[in-house]
Amino acid sequence: MAPYPTILALLFTTISAASAITGYQNHTVGGTAGWFFNSTTNTSATNYSSWASTQTFNLGDYLIFNTNSNQSVILTYNKTAYLNCTVDDSDNDTSIYSGFPDGFNKPLTISAPLTIVGLNYFFSDYSEGLQCQQGLAFQIQVQRGIGLPPSLNQPPPPPYIEPPGPNSAESPLVTLPQTPNSGAFANRVDGCVAIYALGVALVLLQSQR
Repeated sequence: MAPYPTILALLFTTISAASAITGYQNHTVGGTAGWFFNSTTNTSATNYSSWASTQTFNLGDYLIFNTNSNQSVILTYNKTAYLNCTVDDSDNDTSIYSGFPDGFNKPLTISAPLTIVGLNYFFSDYSEGLQCQQGLAFQIQVQRGIGLPPSLNQPPPPPYIEPPGPNSAESPLVTLPQTPNSGAFANRVDGCVAIYALGVALVLLQSQR
């Protein structure tokens, strides 16, 4: 049998690993290079596809774009729009992060939440798509992870119920909105408790031998 220190070390390592995969992450796009395009050389600040390949993306994570008003940030689930480096305001599969200040070179930080499992495409459509065509674009594969947090997974509003007429003696029905699902948190706590219980059982078993 393994000595106590070994058992405890394994227990703490398991709990730490479980905790590490249960949180949400912020991913700074491009790392220290940020989200930039050099209009003089027509090149992007870094290889964003290479950067994305080093990351693991889950629902509830955020992409942080450190950029300025010389670039835009487009999120789409439409592969054709991504490949064509074009955006359509009426496309429900596309989100345009706007609200940019007037003028050029105005610093910006844009936060884009990941809310859809599967392929997510990002690009800049400035300069009639040239920035995208020259490398200011990347795609990522978003995994489910522990699911969306309540802040990004609000329940739909309750259905409308016709109030009773003036001749009705019945009290009007009241529909209460449902509370956002907290199952991810509960599962996380249950998992840690189970791991802890397993460790205690191993220690007790060792003491009996």
